[in-house]
Amino acid sequence: MSLPPADDARLNELRKKEEEELAQMLSKKYDIGYMDLTRVSINADALRILPEADARDAEVAPFDKVGKKISLAVRSPQNPKVGPIREALTRAGYEFTEFMVSRASLGRAWDRYKDISHAVETKEGILDISPQALANAVENIKSIDDVRREVAGVSGMKRAYRISQIAEVVLAGAFSVGASDVHIEPEADGVRLRYRLDGVLSDVARFDEDTFRLFLSRIKLLSGLKLNVHDRSQDGRFSVNVGKSEMEIRTSIIPEAYGESIVMRILDPESIGVPLEELGMERALREVVEAEIKKPNGMLLTTGPTGSGKTTALYACMKKVYTPGMKIITIEDPIEYHLPGVVQTQIGKNYTFIGALRSALRQDPDVIMVGEIRDAEVARTAIDAALTGHFVFSTLHTNNAAGAFPRLSDLGIDLKVVGSAMTVVLAQRLTRKLCTVCRKELPYDGDIKKKIEAIIVRARKVCPDTVPKEPHVFTPVGCPACNGTGFKGRTGIFEGIVVDGEIDNLVRTNPSERDIQEIQKKRPLLFMVEHGAIKVLQGITSLDELERVVLLEVR
Repeated sequence: MSLPPADDARLNELRKKEEEELAQMLSKKYDIGYMDLTRVSINADALRILPEADARDAEVAPFDKVGKKISLAVRSPQNPKVGPIREALTRAGYEFTEFMVSRASLGRAWDRYKDISHAVETKEGILDISPQALANAVENIKSIDDVRREVAGVSGMKRAYRISQIAEVVLAGAFSVGASDVHIEPEADGVRLRYRLDGVLSDVARFDEDTFRLFLSRIKLLSGLKLNVHDRSQDGRFSVNVGKSEMEIRTSIIPEAYGESIVMRILDPESIGVPLEELGMERALREVVEAEIKKPNGMLLTTGPTGSGKTTALYACMKKVYTPGMKIITIEDPIEYHLPGVVQTQIGKNYTFIGALRSALRQDPDVIMVGEIRDAEVARTAIDAALTGHFVFSTLHTNNAAGAFPRLSDLGIDLKVVGSAMTVVLAQRLTRKLCTVCRKELPYDGDIKKKIEAIIVRARKVCPDTVPKEPHVFTPVGCPACNGTGFKGRTGIFEGIVVDGEIDNLVRTNPSERDIQEIQKKRPLLFMVEHGAIKVLQGITSLDELERVVLLEVR
């Protein structure tokens, strides 16, 4: 016969009270403290020290952590399975204090494990993902569809669980599919999540406004931004430790019609540390660059829009020239990749490019890298450095290599000294590479052949060895290996101008871009559009993709 609900509740309460009293008695017997975990908060960082399976097996739970000091709840101090736990904690450098607890207390602590399946530690400026959590994410997330499934799963969780997991799911998904940027954009009917894959944005998932608000607060906290500011833009950054690798995330938040829009740029050191030989540069140009950057003084400029791979190219050049007997100083915003043996400095609020450059010159460097020439003062100082025994690497925003000289003139630089300082100017774009698993070959005829042949007429004359004798043209299809895009990875297309006596004499007359290009037409170096057309004939990229990044005009 069952008891009435009221009597049943009283009986359960009595049993719990008796169990707690027994735990108190046993604590005196074993001369350790007693703790009722139903009345105290459980420290999630303490739980992370011990896997849930081990904790349940030994009937223990770490419930508090201050530095290397741990509070450990135990059901029975004499349980033989507790011994290995103690040894493991001691080997890891932890000091621990044991407390006798009831089964109910342990149950409450074990229930908290479900809240920490992804994040290891969260604080302003850093987010650590445990190796096990990362392994689980990689196992579960192989494609954009998997990211959608995981986001949907988190959106359906209780609010407390969403707080701890939504950021980790979004970031782990971005790492798994190789995204360079994460875009979260509130709209009238929800919030859109997009990843930038190989330079192009792809829709990933949608989630509700409540989940977005949790995500926004979490990202603001991590990035060191103000939680109560919603009516102006904010920029911040934080790091993600994934195993032995550390990635930096740059956060930008701006107000918009339906809330605040978030963009997170992922700076992956593995993706930016590309050797010069793997940038995709045509062999003749690469050999010219390698020869020029070995000179004791001069300047190499890389030009192109944001996201065209300029910084990656500069890093590759510096890695190529570095020797232990050389002093290299970089001035960056931010430092995207750490180069061994190189002094790298990052500009800040009171540390500008010009201030950093002047300070760097006082340290007697052989090579200086200035992340970007933004104004006349930086340009003049960089050119002076190139004229006085230093080699300078820098970037400039122009559409092509020839445009660097008119741009410097616009900044007020005397072009009579530019030719003496400048060694080589590069222009570049990044084009997506066709997925080799699903690409489909097309016949080389019709409009495709007409367009490409018109572009490479000059190349066939001045550098015929660069044009494939047997062209193979492909079109993207899409498969699971490339997340349905038809493309996987990117490669550079380049053009370069070597500043010799002829170019120097021309530059002194303040020429137009077209004047400089007329001289370049006679030289055995490809223009960007020609280099791209040749990569189409090699089956590396498609004609439509080339047209997306450069204007298909005949030079």
